[in-house]
Amino acid sequence: MFSFYTVIVTYNGRRWIDKCIDSLYESSFQNNIIIVDNNSVDNTVSYIKRKYTDIYVLAQEQNLGFGKANNLGISYALQKGADFIFLLNQDAMIKKNTLEKLIKVSNDYPEYGVLSPFHLDWDGSKLEYYFSKFTLKNIELYSDYVLQKELKLLYEVPFINAAAWLVPRKTFEAVGGFDPIFHHYGEDNNYCQRLNFHKIKIGVVTGSFIFHDSKKRREPPNYLFSEAYYLDEVKKLQIKYANINDHYSERALNNELKHINKLILINAFKLNNRAICGYLKKYRIFKKNIEIIAQSRKQNIVKKPNYLNL
Repeated sequence: MFSFYTVIVTYNGRRWIDKCIDSLYESSFQNNIIIVDNNSVDNTVSYIKRKYTDIYVLAQEQNLGFGKANNLGISYALQKGADFIFLLNQDAMIKKNTLEKLIKVSNDYPEYGVLSPFHLDWDGSKLEYYFSKFTLKNIELYSDYVLQKELKLLYEVPFINAAAWLVPRKTFEAVGGFDPIFHHYGEDNNYCQRLNFHKIKIGVVTGSFIFHDSKKRREPPNYLFSEAYYLDEVKKLQIKYANINDHYSERALNNELKHINKLILINAFKLNNRAICGYLKKYRIFKKNIEIIAQSRKQNIVKKPNYLNL
């Protein structure tokens, strides 16, 4: 018999946590639950400790972000001997047979390093927005659905968002955890890129489902030189250049800085002090992150349990 753990990262998740945890308790497959809380202020931690006394809670004193917090839970589960780990969002719940189906497929198809169920919206009336956006890019899956063919048990995809991942131990031992350069959003893109690089397959399993209360995000106004602008620019830089499937020379990275320098000079001629200061800030942020990305690439091309404490 193998050891199975579920890791849930929480942040002000009180409104979902009962349905999330209760769905795991009602699962046909027994599992141990680990909660990593990112310094919630809505009494999530005290509520879980009071109602769900058998759950192990790792309460943090600051918001570590999605990836780092998951790495703590993954590391703890692996130290306890986990053979499989299920990563589940706080705003999601599973069906009774979801874990059972995922485990069976994982055992039957060991070449797959990450398996996901289909994501439905919270009331189960349609596919969840982000799941449909990314997953239906698989032409075979989309064609089978539209042409009303019998769906296969398993479809390979290059990416699936990390709302509900079943991951066998060997995947973490080969690839590691989430890259900590990503604080929130982009970490699952990067992880899938690393799986693709190391020839480890990603799949979605038909007949297995979660319900995910994920509405299309309202992005903050991305005004030039706002904090949202810098965060978005850095995220795009990270996702593009941290992708170890693509080769980027030092010259390509330096070209990003040269482009910003050009914008600084153009605005210096225009005597636009606001733009000069804004692009100088962007230059400093990019320079720092380019150095971090270069180190990330070197680390992630090596098969080992990166970013995990084993």
